[in-house]
Amino acid sequence: MESHRGRRRRARRPGRRPFVWTALAGAVLVGGTAAGTAYVKTQAHADSGAVSSSASSAAGEEASVEPVAEPSVDRDAVLAEAMESVTLEDGAATSVAVLDLASGESATSGDDAFDTASIVKVDILAALLLQAQDADRELTAQEKTYATAMIEDSDNDSATALWDAIGGTTGLDAANKRFGLTATAGGAGPLWGLTQTTAADQLVLLQQVFGDDSELSTDSQTYLQGLMGAIADDQHWGVSAAATGSGDGEGSAWALKNGWLARSTTGLWDINSIGRITVDGDDYLVVALSNGNTTKAKGISLVETVAKTAVTAFRDAES
Repeated sequence: MESHRGRRRRARRPGRRPFVWTALAGAVLVGGTAAGTAYVKTQAHADSGAVSSSASSAAGEEASVEPVAEPSVDRDAVLAEAMESVTLEDGAATSVAVLDLASGESATSGDDAFDTASIVKVDILAALLLQAQDADRELTAQEKTYATAMIEDSDNDSATALWDAIGGTTGLDAANKRFGLTATAGGAGPLWGLTQTTAADQLVLLQQVFGDDSELSTDSQTYLQGLMGAIADDQHWGVSAAATGSGDGEGSAWALKNGWLARSTTGLWDINSIGRITVDGDDYLVVALSNGNTTKAKGISLVETVAKTAVTAFRDAES
């Protein structure tokens, strides 16, 4: 298996906007010139019935114009259809989620629970930062050393040290309740890598790290984002494969955390990737989870294919 002070508002679970309302192209115009008005007044003395008829006709033309409801794009359906083109090994499974940071629109394909493997390290550090905020303190020098090794190098010993520091499963679950995760459960005892989660929940967690509406302070977010943007060279894979149009500097088009775990009971691999990517100047949060892969390499190939396919389909749906 492989100052953070202050707080911000609670993140909301991503969802699609209900409907886009558009007005009809035309409208009925009722009115008249000053001369026309005078004519009607004159006729009122000579033929009150005609005036009444004319007024009634005009009133009838003042029909209200009702807006026409046009349903927004069903992005979940678009994503599900796109995933049908992805080839899976027998016994393998995957789930994916995408969110546009600018619009807040999101989509998810698959709601099964997966082992987190090392992507839980983002959750562990987020929980530690939240606890430090509550205590109105900075992370210690030792905690920062552990955090750097845990995120950038995916060091397991450092993860275990910080897992213990937050109170293990109890501490993680308590933090996740405040973050808004509803389908994530910490691993039993020291088995943080067997934490169970869904793609939708990981999208909520990423919003806590990268979004404007977060329990984490701006300092805490910036700190965690920086570590996720400095992943070791041998871990530059996963959702980052869908990033394009990168700017200057390492990790400028992505900030991520990957997880990989060979299950001892089956010998099959859990391969996961989460993060923020930039695609031609647009920022997205992307989650790609998988299990049942026969090799690590095949799992990496799968989550990269899933990420690229999902982001392309999502962007096509937006255009």
